[in-house]
Amino acid sequence: MLVYRTFNDLRNYLRTQVDSGSKVGFVPTMGALHDGHISLVNQANATCNITLVSIFVNPTQFNNSDDLKKYPRTEKGDLRKLDSAECDVVFIPSVDEVYPAEYTTPHVDLSKLESVMEGAHRPGHFNGVIQVVGRFFEQISPDYAFFGEKDFQQLAIIKRMVSERSFPIQVVGCEILREESGLAMSSRNMRLSEQATKEATLIFNQLNWAKENAKSLSIQEITESVKNVFNTHSTIELEYFEIADSVSLQPASSMMLESRAFIAAHLEGVRLIDNIALN
Repeated sequence: MLVYRTFNDLRNYLRTQVDSGSKVGFVPTMGALHDGHISLVNQANATCNITLVSIFVNPTQFNNSDDLKKYPRTEKGDLRKLDSAECDVVFIPSVDEVYPAEYTTPHVDLSKLESVMEGAHRPGHFNGVIQVVGRFFEQISPDYAFFGEKDFQQLAIIKRMVSERSFPIQVVGCEILREESGLAMSSRNMRLSEQATKEATLIFNQLNWAKENAKSLSIQEITESVKNVFNTHSTIELEYFEIADSVSLQPASSMMLESRAFIAAHLEGVRLIDNIALN
């Protein structure tokens, strides 16, 4: 497994691979890798000749400086996991490498995709996401890029950016990987105590309940019930619960064919998100 820390070194390597006909699959991460990330690596391995993983904690997508400071950094452990997963190349750049002084971010019209849910509650977050992913796409030019559906809104926004900027890249959404309890795998989970990890299963339990009742209850009835359940748990704070169209991401007024439930909650100072298809 090769490790590079500058775009120039990485491009020189990739150029030799692409010239020989290899397809490159890219998995961008912020490190603190778990089995969910490794499932993306596995899919890239199955699809492409070369699997490239980036590890970069992107400062521009954090609207909370404390969250940025506390984000887990586990480079040595991450490299061991990637080596075991048969990753070919790892890219670990510095902030100055990704954002040189002369770099300016091209404008991308995200329409209403960023005005709801994560965009509404984390101002500027998606500007940072498309900035860093766009920068990587410019410099690396992979054939495929793999993203988990846990960040479903992010996935939709990256697809929009690829279309807007005419990147010749196929963006692949991969299903959410969960703990046995149902809790969606996340790098932030490692900041939870054992007790909080158990309490966090309420998130998936309520999403699953919404799915089971999507055909018999209205959106308003489901939403009110979920909010009431969270109100009875003093240790976990609901930030939002939204049923939206999975294409436009706009709030749904009635249950549609592609409706999806989205949720964000706080527990022990850790913010967790999840979502589920309702039909």
